[in-house]
Amino acid sequence: MFLASSPKPIDAILKEMADKIEQQSPGLSVLAARQFRYSVFQVLVEVTISEPRKFNVLEEFILRAGIELDPPPTVDELATVLGLDPVFVQNTARTLRSLQTLVWTTNGSIALTPQGRQFYAQGSVPQPPQTKQIYAITDPLNCNLFFLASPLEETNIDLPELENFMAIENRSPDIYYLSIEQFQQIVEASTLGIHAPKEGKILTEASIIDESKNIWQAISIFVIFDLLEDKITLQVRRGKQVLEYPSTWLNILQEAGMISLQDLFSISEETIASERNLLMETRNAEVEARIEKINHIAIENVLEIRTNPKPNKPALTAEAGSVILLRDSQIRKAFLDTLKSARQEILIFSPWVSEEVVDDEFIKLLENIAKQGVSVLIGYGIARKQEEEERQIPPTLQQKLTGIKTPDGLPAVQIFWLGNSHAKEVVADRKIHLCGSHNFLSYRGDRLPRGETVYKVTITEQVQEAYEFLASRFHKQAQKLWKNALKMRDYRSAEAAICVWCALSMEGEALKQLQQNNWLELLPVWLKLAFHGLRSKKISPDSEYFQTALFLLSEFSVEDANIELLREEWQKVIGAIATQNPDAALKLLTEEIWTDFTRLGITQPPNDSPSKFLAKYAKKPQKYDKPAQIKSLAAAKKKGVKKN
Repeated sequence: MFLASSPKPIDAILKEMADKIEQQSPGLSVLAARQFRYSVFQVLVEVTISEPRKFNVLEEFILRAGIELDPPPTVDELATVLGLDPVFVQNTARTLRSLQTLVWTTNGSIALTPQGRQFYAQGSVPQPPQTKQIYAITDPLNCNLFFLASPLEETNIDLPELENFMAIENRSPDIYYLSIEQFQQIVEASTLGIHAPKEGKILTEASIIDESKNIWQAISIFVIFDLLEDKITLQVRRGKQVLEYPSTWLNILQEAGMISLQDLFSISEETIASERNLLMETRNAEVEARIEKINHIAIENVLEIRTNPKPNKPALTAEAGSVILLRDSQIRKAFLDTLKSARQEILIFSPWVSEEVVDDEFIKLLENIAKQGVSVLIGYGIARKQEEEERQIPPTLQQKLTGIKTPDGLPAVQIFWLGNSHAKEVVADRKIHLCGSHNFLSYRGDRLPRGETVYKVTITEQVQEAYEFLASRFHKQAQKLWKNALKMRDYRSAEAAICVWCALSMEGEALKQLQQNNWLELLPVWLKLAFHGLRSKKISPDSEYFQTALFLLSEFSVEDANIELLREEWQKVIGAIATQNPDAALKLLTEEIWTDFTRLGITQPPNDSPSKFLAKYAKKPQKYDKPAQIKSLAAAKKKGVKKN
């Protein structure tokens, strides 16, 4: 039962699982967890199965005649054509008929059943049928019907009954009204191996031979608070397995006020609100603790310099892995310089965003960054709910920011309300972290000293901590965008989600979602982002997900609407890989992949081999003998003078 030592109503047996949920998903907190029982219905079913054997010459001739001759012949006509005893042909035809591959028409001619045509195509006929007993399980909570080879164990589970707290409407298929085709589909999905058309095993009959029995099943329900989304969700589990359908169903009921958390878990709304506030304060405390640690390191650095001055040793710089304290007028310049220095991604959190700071000059800076392929993710919000935010972003400013695109036309700057944070942080390329009291995007345009301080941190461990905290919040936004995109089939939201994932170096996650949700027309978007990742050295040329992406080529055809874009992007990506690592590129172009490249027109003559293809699309970096030559060339280009 509930742990006496825990203020949260969590069953003792579920405490370890609750801890694991919190450990594996930072930002999630289990407020309550309880076990319940509910009934599934089990019934014994006897099925008849036909398995194939190779047909003999006479069987093949009879079946073939039933398919190819028009009108189909009678058995006696076949016997005459073959010069065989009619009795012999009739006996063979009767055997085929008993195997449900052949029927007689009203005029006595032969005709093949759909099953007979299927067996003929496989070069076989079924053997005498076998019977097996299997068990049909109707699960009203999961709204499904499935089959098992052996029965569920009948046990008395001493747990609260879920139906005492809510009505469970059984929407599972009714086994008593299934057609044979529906039986076949469900049995095949149950992977028992008794209906496998590709192997020739066909379930031909099914009959219920016993009364339905109620079997108790145990489940666990967790009440989970998501710190990042400020939202409570219910999660249903059987052991370690999350049950998606009942979880979604319970959340719908909970949001509609149709179930009571007080009744289910003995947890009041006041307790939930108190826990939520405590957790929110803990999250902000995490940021404060991180900044306090940085402050401590900065003080130690200063004391070290004062105590042990070394005249010949240069002062600590941002490039040396340090913490530097910036004050007032130093802050704005350091902030802008940090943005300009970025080559991969920038994460920013500012409680508010104002037009006085994000002015036309700042927008131009972001546009220049976008041209270099740098992704910018901006989070804002100090209130606990977006509708409670007193200083909303002006719509015109929102449009200006989201209107900034990469050279390929993809979102370069994305802005999200994250909420409930006083943090002011910037992380660039996971190398530089700015944090302190300065509102980077909303100090009302006040350039006068206000006694503000900001730390510029380049210590790897501290920068990584800040990056992971911000990245987890933006990852949640990508998940929300993607979920909405799937629901509405919204291409733009899906594109934005992919851009966020790739900005966070989660290209593998983006590719997995495209593959799992069969949305491969978005693959060119992924390839564009991967190309820029390769150019900026953010992605390694031997990353394993390039091989995964290449395997998806088998799903495309030359008639696809976006085939030309797919060709172009694969040429650029493989060329970029070959530029950095020719061996890795050549290894990717296996015989199977090269066949797809040829079929889809990604490679064309005279690039009739992988090596020629790579030679064409790999870029050879221009080399200069001396640094002075680089400066000379740049100066000449600026003046419009061609240098030899």
